[in-house]
Amino acid sequence: MFTVLPALAPDPILGLSAAYREDTNPNKIDLGVGVYKDENGNTPIMAAVAAAQTKLLEQETSKTYITPQGVQGYIDNMLSLILGKGNTAVLADRVAAVQSPGGCGALRVLAELVKRATPDAKVWVSDPTWANHIPLIGDAGLELAKYPYFDKASASIKFDEMIDTLKQVKKGDIVLLHGCCHNPTGADLTKEQWQSVLEVAQQTGFIPFVDLAYLGFGDSLEEDAYGLRLLVDNLPEVIIAASCSKNFGLYRERVGLAAVVCADSATRKIVQSQIQSVARAIYSMPPSYGGQLVNIILSDETLTAQWQDEVNEMRDRMKTLRQLLVTNLHKQGSSKDFSFVEQQKGMFSYLCIEPEKVREVREKFSVYFVDSSRVNIAGINKNNVEPLAKALVSVL
Repeated sequence: MFTVLPALAPDPILGLSAAYREDTNPNKIDLGVGVYKDENGNTPIMAAVAAAQTKLLEQETSKTYITPQGVQGYIDNMLSLILGKGNTAVLADRVAAVQSPGGCGALRVLAELVKRATPDAKVWVSDPTWANHIPLIGDAGLELAKYPYFDKASASIKFDEMIDTLKQVKKGDIVLLHGCCHNPTGADLTKEQWQSVLEVAQQTGFIPFVDLAYLGFGDSLEEDAYGLRLLVDNLPEVIIAASCSKNFGLYRERVGLAAVVCADSATRKIVQSQIQSVARAIYSMPPSYGGQLVNIILSDETLTAQWQDEVNEMRDRMKTLRQLLVTNLHKQGSSKDFSFVEQQKGMFSYLCIEPEKVREVREKFSVYFVDSSRVNIAGINKNNVEPLAKALVSVL
C-alpha cells in the first residue's frame, strides 16, 4: 500500500534545524525556529508557569478525560484576555469556543468548521504568510488565494494594494489576518489601517479570520489586541485562532483557542455544537494540562501580574535586540539601510535580502535562517550580534 507514496521534501524550517544541529562550527547562530530564547539561548519555563505547575500538582485529583470543549475556566479567561473583560459579544452569549491543541489545532478546527458551513468559501491569506497556514487550512479542502501584503524592496506593507484586493473579496469568503506581530515579516497594521480593513469588511461582507499567536510581543497585551477587538465590536461574525505557545512559553503543551463570534446567541448554540463535533472527530478531547496552567495563572491576580511582567520583559528584550542588530550593521558599514528592523514587531523580521545571500551567509558563517530572509530576533544575543552583523555585511 504505502510503497506508492512519493517522498516529500523536508519542511524547510525543520530541515534547517537538522542542518544546524549537525554543524560543528562552535560559533554557529540559529535564527530559524520560532521559539523565544533568553540571553543564554534557552527557552525557559516562565516563573508564573512554574508556580502554576506546583499549584496544579497539589490540586489535581484525576486524570480522566475532559470534554471536547476543554477546560471551561481556560476558555473564559482566554476570551477575557483577548477580547477584554466585559466584552459585549461575550456578554451577549455570541461566542462559541473550544480549547485546542495549540494554535495549529485551532486553525485546523476552524478550517474544518468553515468547510462544513460553506464548502465553497475561499480563504484569502497575506502574501507572504506563515508557511503552515497553507496546509493547515488548505488540507481541510478550502480554496486559498493571496492578497498583497509586504514589499521587500521598500520593506513596508503594500496597504493600498491590500485594500484594493480586499474590496474584490466576495461576501462570505474568509480573510486571514495576523492579529499582531505578523509572521514572517514583523510588519503590523496601524490602528488607522485596521479601521480601513473593518470598513471594507462591512462593505463587502467578508468574514475576518484572525490568527493571534503573539499577543503581548508587539506593543503590549492590550495594544496587540486592538485590531481583533475592533473587528469583534463592529462585525456580526469573526473567526479567532489564539495560541499560548509564545506568551506563556507553553510550546510543547500545545494550548490554543478556537473561537467564533456569531451573529446572535441562537447561532452560537449551533456553532458550539458543530465546533465540538469537529474537535471530537479530529482528536476527541484536548489535553488538559496546559489549559489548566493558563487557567490557574489568569484566575490568580498575583500570578497574572507576574506573568504580565514576564511578557513585558520578553517584549522589551526583543526590542533591544532589534536596536542592537541595526546598530551593529551600521557599525560594520552596511550599505543597506536596515532601520526598518527596529519598526517591525514581535519575534520575526524580514531582512529583505536575496535567497542566494541567505544561503551564502549560512555556508560561510554558519548563520541559519530560512531563504525568505525571515529571522527569529529572539535568537540574537549580546554575544552573537556583532559576529552576525559582520557575516551579513560581508555577503551583502
